[in-house]
Amino acid sequence: MPRNTTSNVRMKHRYLDYLKQARGRDEKTLDKIAAALSEFEQAIGHKDFKQFNRGWGERFKMHLSKARNRRTGKPLSPATVDAALAHVKGFVLWLADQSGFKSRVTYSDAEYFNNSRKGSRVAHAARPVPYPSMEQAFHAFQAMPQGNKFERRDKALFAFFMLTGARVGAVSTLLLKHVNLFDGHIYQDPRDVATKNAKPIDTWLLPVDPTYRECFEQWVTYLREVELFGDTDAVFPKIEIGCVDGSFVRVGFAREGYANGGKLNAIIRVAFARVQLREFTPHAFRKTLARYGDSICRSREQFKAWSLNLGHEHMATTIDSYIPVSRERQGELIKALGQAPYGAGAQSVPTS
Repeated sequence: MPRNTTSNVRMKHRYLDYLKQARGRDEKTLDKIAAALSEFEQAIGHKDFKQFNRGWGERFKMHLSKARNRRTGKPLSPATVDAALAHVKGFVLWLADQSGFKSRVTYSDAEYFNNSRKGSRVAHAARPVPYPSMEQAFHAFQAMPQGNKFERRDKALFAFFMLTGARVGAVSTLLLKHVNLFDGHIYQDPRDVATKNAKPIDTWLLPVDPTYRECFEQWVTYLREVELFGDTDAVFPKIEIGCVDGSFVRVGFAREGYANGGKLNAIIRVAFARVQLREFTPHAFRKTLARYGDSICRSREQFKAWSLNLGHEHMATTIDSYIPVSRERQGELIKALGQAPYGAGAQSVPTS
């Protein structure tokens, strides 16, 4: 395989540095952009970017149409293709402003990296996302074993996701100092907690089945009183492995949490698999809780508070992302309105 030219490596490095320092992009996004640029170089045969021509846009599209997901071996999803094209288009727009490229790359050249209208519609089409019902979640939770401290940690983790709807990245980095059991308050402080877009989030434990809260509170008490954890230690610490009698076994807890959410996802998936249900991930709980909140909130103000609890500044985000109205449900609602006498079904929406 041809190696990257020194010039290309330098330009990619400058672009990624620009995105990080000037545009505030996070490391995860930068990794995705770097991967897209790598695919782009493969598509053009690792030619020097200074040889740019607008035909590279079509070559890149053809390359993506034949590429395979390295993990599954399947063709790239429409969303992946759309994102890769957008990432490279942004790079081409940036190149057009760089010294040594202004005579070779124009802003209009970047338009050749646009996805087709059909491809873009497919990539951005809303899809039904499966999620557990409140009953399914509680069934999986009750079936979780709690015979030792490692199992009690896992069960408390499940309870916490149902109490907060917090994102897995934030939960893996949550510290004991962020937990106020007396007020039932969790402060997701972006200085310590990996919240989305480094946003501070105030979360109060949600009014779900009290068994969840009891489980979580017992876990926090155990960490402080038995494990002697302090404020700067993880709420859900990773397990330490040691060698005992020539075998590697779990010997206790580390003071820090997991580096990413992979392990926490696996714990929740196993909990559902144990009761022969679909292996939901913690993120699916956000939809479960959004719909539950929609069913119990009696005012716009209450639902606004529920939405803020999930980390959404705007209620529309919660509604559009987690409780959309399907085509069939839309029809049912409109037809039901027409069956009542004019004005008979009208209700005033409470504002407080």
